Amino acid sequence: MISKRAQEIEPFIVMEVMERAQQLEAQGEHLIHLEVGEPDFATPACIQEAMAKAVKDGMTGYTHSLGILPLREAIAEHYHARYGVAVSPDRILVTSGTSPAMWMVFSALLEAGDEVIVSDPHYACYPNFIKFCGGKLACVDVAEEDGFQLRPEAVQARIGSRTKALLINSPANPTGTLLSADRMAALAAMGPLVLSDEIYHGLAYEGREHSILEFTDRAVVFNGFSKAFAMTGWRLGYVIVPPDLIRPLQKMHQNFFISANAFVQAAGIAALKDALPDSERMRREYDQRRRFIVPGLRALGFGLASEPNGAFYAFANAKRFSSDSYAFTFEILERAKVCVAPGVGFGKNGEGYLRFSYASSMENIEEALRRLKSFLAAR
Repeated sequence: MISKRAQEIEPFIVMEVMERAQQLEAQGEHLIHLEVGEPDFATPACIQEAMAKAVKDGMTGYTHSLGILPLREAIAEHYHARYGVAVSPDRILVTSGTSPAMWMVFSALLEAGDEVIVSDPHYACYPNFIKFCGGKLACVDVAEEDGFQLRPEAVQARIGSRTKALLINSPANPTGTLLSADRMAALAAMGPLVLSDEIYHGLAYEGREHSILEFTDRAVVFNGFSKAFAMTGWRLGYVIVPPDLIRPLQKMHQNFFISANAFVQAAGIAALKDALPDSERMRREYDQRRRFIVPGLRALGFGLASEPNGAFYAFANAKRFSSDSYAFTFEILERAKVCVAPGVGFGKNGEGYLRFSYASSMENIEEALRRLKSFLAAR
């Protein structure tokens, strides 16, 4: 009765950690959450006010399926101001978060058996999007000793007759890696369509993040408001695509989603026009936390051969403690009352690692490190 693809989809392990934590919290336990990549800041006031005004003004109906023009114009202006690239609003589709955009793009691009090149480790949901849409994963190993950098020569060696696209993520989840301009230029010149997940743009600490559009127009950009503007629950994202892809995506959006929420789109305009100083304030706070948690983890015996320089994750080598990151994660959860993400959820090369999110208060991070110290000493 249930389709094969529905039966075979892998669970999102981070959510399973969080759900077990919620069970313990319902029993009165106090847990520290470092597992989920969700900002702990409140959405900036100017964004909240713009949404409230839009609702009061009656902006509660359907919008154009591509998204309201003022928001698409604001996105285009943002990419021009930040990256110096010209993007027509007609190439932008606004979605309810970036996940629907990914599903539609992979659905539009992939025939059964087509391959998408991704790094390993990678964001946990990439394989599920690709496989659900009939594609196959073509993994390129990245190593801790190399800062989890995607090497152009390794990508070139992986390109085959069924290669449809290359998917990159910089700054990266789970590793915090920031790709250099030279590497991005080399990747852009290889031939396959480049899909660039830029959701963590605005959260770089050493060096500057680059958009793939600085190097080629033959690319797809996924981005949104969740991370840099603390808007995860607002579900607002967008995709920038080559001209020949926009109409197929628009028809899919019309049929399957109609449009993103109207009043949330109005809030997105305020984010890009008024909330950049708030976003920068949050970035500086994340950087302080990063500078605290990395040496703290090293002092406990976790390996971090290179420091993360983007997003809000530290991908720490825990092999000296356990070769089973899944079991170790739940041991830490049950005994130390600290929630982390097991590396195995991010690909086979993630096994033996733990992802620590520092999108949590300094107070919580300090307490988590204290609990881990006691747990490891007793263990």
